[in-house]
Amino acid sequence: MLTLLIITMVVLLLMGFPMMVPLAIGTLFMMFTDMTFFGPDQAISWMVSGVGSWVLAAVPMFIFAADILTKGHTANRLLDVVDSFTRHIRGGLPITTAASCALFGAVSGSTQATVVAMGGPMRPRLLAKGYPDSFALALIINASDIALLIPPSIGFIIYGVVMKASIGDLFLAGILPGILILAMFSIYCYVGARIKGIEPDPRATWGERFRAVRKAILPMGFPVIVVGGIYGGYFSAVEASAVAVAYALLLEVVIYRKVAIRELPELALSTGMITAVVFILVSIGAAFSQALGTAGVPEQLLGPVIESVGDSQTLALILIAIAFFVGCMFVDPIVVILILVPIFKPLVQSTGLDPIHVGVIVTLQAAIGSATPPFGCDIFTAIAVFRRPYLDIVRGTPPFIFILLLATVLLIIFPEISLFLPSIGGD
Repeated sequence: MLTLLIITMVVLLLMGFPMMVPLAIGTLFMMFTDMTFFGPDQAISWMVSGVGSWVLAAVPMFIFAADILTKGHTANRLLDVVDSFTRHIRGGLPITTAASCALFGAVSGSTQATVVAMGGPMRPRLLAKGYPDSFALALIINASDIALLIPPSIGFIIYGVVMKASIGDLFLAGILPGILILAMFSIYCYVGARIKGIEPDPRATWGERFRAVRKAILPMGFPVIVVGGIYGGYFSAVEASAVAVAYALLLEVVIYRKVAIRELPELALSTGMITAVVFILVSIGAAFSQALGTAGVPEQLLGPVIESVGDSQTLALILIAIAFFVGCMFVDPIVVILILVPIFKPLVQSTGLDPIHVGVIVTLQAAIGSATPPFGCDIFTAIAVFRRPYLDIVRGTPPFIFILLLATVLLIIFPEISLFLPSIGGD
């Protein structure tokens, strides 16, 4: 029966159905076969409880804030301040692109919003400087994935709800890994520019730098407000998301005046559509995960593996990383988190792993999967935004995927990279 369930869901995916359909059909399959026993009322209860967590209210708020900022002028201000400090370095323009994506990710929390906001202005600049289009596209979509690690992160919110881990600790834990990946991308860009013989631009004056920083100082306050407010005890993660929306409105509607009040209903509608898709996935994913647990599927699939891992935390982390990496290559990261986190939760508990560290590993795999063929969501966002063929988008991704996998290895070997800031915050 389990084999038939897997085949059915794979066939539905290959036929082009959205992910929610295979999940729903899979749940119904288990309901009406001898895999397990539960009724429609139980399935509905699981779906409702899946979206019943108060913390999930932060998701539409952060999406709305990202939509406002993408529509406004924040992206260009962040780009200008990074460019003023890096343009004189060989490879400075791609380094500017990567750093600007990380900064905008810290403001928006959305990989796809970052692809749209930063890809538009940076891709023409990279092409004009002599960088291949395949490199420019791969850099944009992979650097945008740092947004999943830099707070606020929707991936961390979903993981925290499923794993019942502290959202604030997860936000802090993602900062240093995000900076590490940005540094690794920058080194790759520097070496690549030297090999290609691309000359840097003239150094910016300190006056230009001061003006760029002054213009960007308010947008750069987003992560300070979100993380600082949570750890300062001023508000919870959900309240922080509402503050983020208010701050985005203040910047783009009142101060910069790049977003008109009449445009807000359209942005709110876009947020509502995206939120509806996310919450449908969350609810059906929760029901599917509960049905798998009731049917004993995790024990069937992972029982022998968990026994072979024993008490080894390193082997457990490697197994988790591989499972999430492969899963996110084919399925939306949110769905993978919803399904696999409950399955691996017993392994995390039996080996004594820190759920915050595991959350960083899991979210990093979601970030890699967002830009990894065949079905990375950022790949299709880039196809829509830049109107380039699929193969052109993915051709330059292997070096960046290798860097992200190397970062995964470093995080597994040195968990302190993830846990250092939460340990300070916890004190």
